[in-house]
This record gives sequence, structure tokens and C-alpha cells, in this order.
Amino acid sequence: MNGESFDTVIAPPEKRPYREVGDYVSDSFAVRIQCPPARESEVTVGRNQSILDAALRADVWLPHSCTQGTCGTCKIRVIRGDLCHNGSPDYTLTCAERSSGLALSCMATPLSDLTVEPLTAVDGEVPHHRLRDYCGTVIVLEDIAHATKRLVVKLDDDMSFNAGQYCELIVPGSGVARQYSMANPPSQTRNLELHIKLTPGGVATEGWIFRSLQVGDRITLRGPLGQFHLVKKQDEPAILIGGGTGLAPLKSIVQHALSEDLVPELYLYHGGRRRCDLYDADFFERLAHQHRNFHYRPALSEQDWDGATGLVTEVVTNDFASCRGMSAFLCGPPPMVDAAVRALKRRRIAPRLIFREVFAPNSTAP
Repeated sequence: MNGESFDTVIAPPEKRPYREVGDYVSDSFAVRIQCPPARESEVTVGRNQSILDAALRADVWLPHSCTQGTCGTCKIRVIRGDLCHNGSPDYTLTCAERSSGLALSCMATPLSDLTVEPLTAVDGEVPHHRLRDYCGTVIVLEDIAHATKRLVVKLDDDMSFNAGQYCELIVPGSGVARQYSMANPPSQTRNLELHIKLTPGGVATEGWIFRSLQVGDRITLRGPLGQFHLVKKQDEPAILIGGGTGLAPLKSIVQHALSEDLVPELYLYHGGRRRCDLYDADFFERLAHQHRNFHYRPALSEQDWDGATGLVTEVVTNDFASCRGMSAFLCGPPPMVDAAVRALKRRRIAPRLIFREVFAPNSTAP
């Protein structure tokens, strides 16, 4: 899924005199992307277009996750040429890294022709899908849990994606994009199911989806994005842990893994505070009856119910004395994901077999 890191020794770019963005008159630039050991591609990137966006639209895969400059997964090394960092956060891309020629491909835009290479190896065995813009019609918009809606969009064209990936909804009239994971399996290429939690003051949720969006409305989105997925057959049993709407990509993964017989045993844990936070329990219970190798365990912090109680990470560690020889897929808010990583490591799961997707508030707008 996530490629292994590799080390290269490349002389940092020569120091160049500072030039204002206006000094560059070209509307687009040629960016050569070198992916060791042998693959090389060239894409055309607009002056105000991120390198990542142009590459994915040209069907050239670059490792990435958040596309907002917060995770650092998309770091590239600039071998030749000039670019603009466009407010890349210092906590993700330090001054030392910038000086040594590193950049975030999701934020950086070219100021000249470029030659770059990703810092993370590209897994050639994982199918990659071209990033595209899509239009569709809302066919389902329903409440499924406390302050949570299910949105189903019927696309005008099919979208190919990997189970676990996400798309970006474009908020009408604002140009703002918000990310939501597909909950439907990749076999359903036309109807996208999204699980959306209300964010107080949020441009997309409080200002649009929970306020005025209706069945029949038209929607614009782009996708697929991200490298949180389960697509290859594996020998290890898999533990899936989701918090809140972190269930969405796991629902896609569960359906795909079961239909394609990708894992020998599959354990899904969904955590919430109260009963009103759980959803799709009947769906997963039916799946568990249909597939002997699928196990569903909802967990609530509150005590007043007949299911598992406590933090979902505590329920997992109580169920497994050891997780050696297993893989894990984690999705939810940062505290839950961090706690799950610590808990699973205590149960001896190999760090390279822990895959995570963090649902964090947008860093640039509500």
C-alpha cells in the first residue's frame, strides 16, 4: 500500500537570485518526474496548478494523502528548476528541508521547467486511477447518526477508484473543496456514498450540506485521491478500526475485501460515544452472518447498552492478546488513530502493517 522509503544523495539545487512570480511569463511548464529505479514521466503543469494535481490528472502517480500540506506524504526533491511553496506549513516542510531542495507536491507550483523525484517509492503493484472532475446528482441525503448524513451522488460518468480512497466536493459559489471518503465498493462506479459529519461553522457542512442541499441538486467533485486502501490479496488477517465517519472508507474496504477474497479474516471495530453515534450496524451484522471470516464489533464509551463498552482501542486490545502477524487499517480523528497505533504496537503488530487515514479539520478554512 504505502511504498517503502528510499535514500538518495543528490546535490541541492544551486542558489538562484530571487525572482518575483511576475517575472515568469509562461502559463505552463514542463515538469519531469523521476521515479527510481527506472520510470520517468513528463507532465505539463499550469503556473497556478500544483504539481500533484497535474501529475494525477496526467495519470502519473505521486504518493500523497491529505492534499492540504499537513501530512508530508507528498514530499518531493527538486533536482532542477524553480517553484513556489505557496504557504506550505513550516511544521510539515521545515526551512532546512526547503533549503535542501524539498517541497510538497500538493502545495508547490512551478516557476520554471522542473525535474523532481518523490521521496517515497511508488508501488507498481497497486492500481492507480486518473484524477478527474465529475458532475452528479444527489439521489440520497439522509440522517444516519447524530449530526451525520449519508450523501449518495449519482455521477454522470463512472469513477474508478481503490477501496479506501476519497474525493473532494466543491462547495458551490466558494471554490472551497472538502474531502470525503467513498463508502461504496469500487464495483459501484456510478453511485458514490459519502458519510458526512456536521462541523459547526463549516463552509461545506453547516453552510451547505446540512443547510440547503437537497435531493435532485447537482454537485461537482474531483477524485479519486489518497493512498489509504486495501487492494492486494494478503495472508495476514486484518483489523479495521474506525471512529465516527472514519467508518466510511472501511465500509468500502470491507465490501471489496469480502467480494474479492483478499484477507483470511477481517475484524471491523466502530467506535462512538453514544448509541446515536453508531450507524449501519444492521448492514454489518448481515455481512457477518453471510461471511464467516468477517467479524463486526461496535463499541461505545457509554455504559448503558448491551454491546462492548469503553474506548474502541481498549476493546481491541481486550479482544487480542497479540496482533502479531496481522495488519491494521485505522481511520478517524487524530486522537483515536494515535491511540490505536500505540495500542496495536503494544500487541506486537508490525509498524509497516499499520495503515492510517486521519480525519482532521481543514487547516485553511472552516
